[in-house]
Amino acid sequence: MTNEINVAIIGQRFMGRAHANAYRQVRAFFDPPLSPRLRLACGRNETALTEFARRFGWEEHSTDWHNAVSRDDIDLIDICSANDLHAEIAIQAARAGKAVFCEKPLGRDLSEARRMLAAVEEAEVPHMICFNNRFYPAIRLAKKLIADGAIGEVRQFHALYLQDWGLDPNIPFTWRFDKDKAGSGALGDTAVHITDLARFLVGEITEVVGDLSTFIKERPLTDGSGTGRVTVDDAAAFLARFENGASGVFETTRVATGRKNFMHIEVNGTKGSIYWNPEDLNVLWFYSLDDPKETRGFRRILVTEPDHPYVENWWPPGHILGYEHSFVHAVYELLTAIAEGRNPEPSFHDGVKAQAVLEAVARSVETRAWVPVEG
Repeated sequence: MTNEINVAIIGQRFMGRAHANAYRQVRAFFDPPLSPRLRLACGRNETALTEFARRFGWEEHSTDWHNAVSRDDIDLIDICSANDLHAEIAIQAARAGKAVFCEKPLGRDLSEARRMLAAVEEAEVPHMICFNNRFYPAIRLAKKLIADGAIGEVRQFHALYLQDWGLDPNIPFTWRFDKDKAGSGALGDTAVHITDLARFLVGEITEVVGDLSTFIKERPLTDGSGTGRVTVDDAAAFLARFENGASGVFETTRVATGRKNFMHIEVNGTKGSIYWNPEDLNVLWFYSLDDPKETRGFRRILVTEPDHPYVENWWPPGHILGYEHSFVHAVYELLTAIAEGRNPEPSFHDGVKAQAVLEAVARSVETRAWVPVEG
């Protein structure tokens, strides 16, 4: 009989749904050594929380997240809350001996992220950050091609992450526009994803210089009493230098008209290139100088063969995967690592590393100069 792990989730909206679905699907399509038991769902809105618990099969629900941390029958705390609660929940959960799975960004700033890492290390509990983009089969293939030398020595990394959900100035002022609650805007929300992919595919970033822009300065308050001042960035851009000598160009925004979830990840090497976009997430494009000149060009690889990571657990070749599958793969890795007595990856270490890059970007905006990334 497969052992159970009792899960409590904190947050029932967008990411809460993605994580809850992953716990349900992982049992149906994979054979994890630990079977997640959905014991407790926590959220602020009683009505929405009740419906969330019913739909996804949580046994109990509570509007007080402290119940999840204090209960002896909870083994794993999954944090899908607003950013300002990440640190408090993770630190208390670690001190209570719980494994911790946390949405990105790890904390609102580098200091907070480091405190979270220190807490889980001191308590010696498993810890993981949900950089879900690492778990697409196409990204795993990209990493393998780079590691195998298929594109030669890496020279350049390019990353765009463009969305337009913040374009309308009438979108209400929520925690995402408040620096005290969110820590940052597009920088911490979406740039953190492409920063992690850069580290995952190419290596550590050593220094950066950047620019932050806020185009919509005020937004209407949800209670209709006026407007709130936006204190985070709508867009972020930065240049980077990698430890291995490669250069990087990063840009992200919430106000790119017409872009919904457009990402362009490209790595150029001395022998070839790769690029990927999650709006076509099953496809990896690959260019190789080893190909004959008369047929040389970017090759479209449909990453749905059973030899590709995770794919054999899903559908026959050509039957594509979607956004939600990356979370299923992340949860599978989380459960497997815990059962095997090792720490999952990406861990809070990776969360801290990514946060260090973003903090250096913010400092470079203030100093208008290149800033080293803290180790």
